[in-house]
This record gives sequence, C-alpha cells and structure tokens, in this order.
Amino acid sequence: MNRLRLRTPNSLPTKDDNMRIVFIGPPGAGKGTQAERLIETYRLAHLSTGDMLRAARDARTDVGRKADEFMSSGQLVPDDIIVAIIRGRLEQPDCREGYLLDGFPRTIAQAEALDAMLAEQGTPLDVVLQLQVPEEELFRRLAGRGRADDKPEVIRQRLVAYREQTEPLLDYYGKKGLLKSIDGLGTVEEIFDRAKMILDKLLGN
Repeated sequence: MNRLRLRTPNSLPTKDDNMRIVFIGPPGAGKGTQAERLIETYRLAHLSTGDMLRAARDARTDVGRKADEFMSSGQLVPDDIIVAIIRGRLEQPDCREGYLLDGFPRTIAQAEALDAMLAEQGTPLDVVLQLQVPEEELFRRLAGRGRADDKPEVIRQRLVAYREQTEPLLDYYGKKGLLKSIDGLGTVEEIFDRAKMILDKLLGN
C-alpha cells in the first residue's frame, strides 16, 4: 500500500498524495452525508455511479448512448457499460489526487472488474469503508421520512436486497484485507470522527 499523506490547503500533490476509497452503506445509513464530509476533508473526487451514468448519457458519448438505452427502458445497465464509464471517469485529472467510489461496486463481478482495471493502471484500492447500522434502526429512519415509496413492505424489501447483495462483497474485500467497518450510530460528527480515525491511521497521522 502506498504511503499516504493528508492534504492541507497549501500542500502540493505528489504521486503518492492520494486515496482510493470504496464507500459502502445501506439506505438510511447517512452515507451521503458522510461521503460529503470525507470528500471535503481529504479533497477527493466524488464518483457516484448515478451521476456518472447521467453525465455520460447527457454527453452523448458512445457508451453514454448505450447506457441510455437501458436506463430509458427501466433496465439495469450492464456491468461492462458501467465499468467503461468508470474507466473514462478515472482518467479525468481530478481523480489523480484520489477519489471516493459511491454506489460501485455492488456485486462481486463489478468488484473483480474494478480490481482488474485498477491493476492495469497500477493504482489499487487503499480501503473499503463500510457504514454499519442495525436493520431495525435503518427501518425506523426510513419509515420516519414519510415518502410515498417508504411503505413498510417496500423498506423491508430494500434492506433485504441490500444485505443479500452486499454480504458477498464484504466477504470479498474482507479477505483482501481492505474492509474497514464504521459504527453508523451516533451524531454526524461522531460517525465522521470514526471514519477519519481509520483514514488518518492509513495516512500515518
């Protein structure tokens, strides 16, 4: 693993001055809030799968047009298209100083494709952060939002789907020694401090 250094506003980036992070968390865990804090503090590019798909579609690139065919018909975008879009995004200058992948990978196949792509570039992941919140607490939070799609049976289905989809991924990254879990209960600041403690340890701070 590269020796990593926390950036300060006046520091100049070096070839090792970056972090490559995958951020995993269930619906209702507050992952978006924590992602924003991490991106700001560590000056990372935020790579959201949904944002990248929409940007590629709007740019009318070849791969964006292919993605749009699936998105317009309500189908899941195939892995090879998503990986191609992410490959293009990682070539952008802002990703050279580190990034946080949000919403990808979601499956073992996607994780393996990402690993292969990063291995080609000689830029492996540094850490996979998992935001952990008990399902009953997630259910309470989601049910309390009052949205039309937050009916109890729908919430249960979303949480079960997330667990079934994510558990193999956690095992995959755990065996690689990349997985770090964060207790997602407490205030926004308390949770962020736990995440920061993990990353600062990687940075040697």
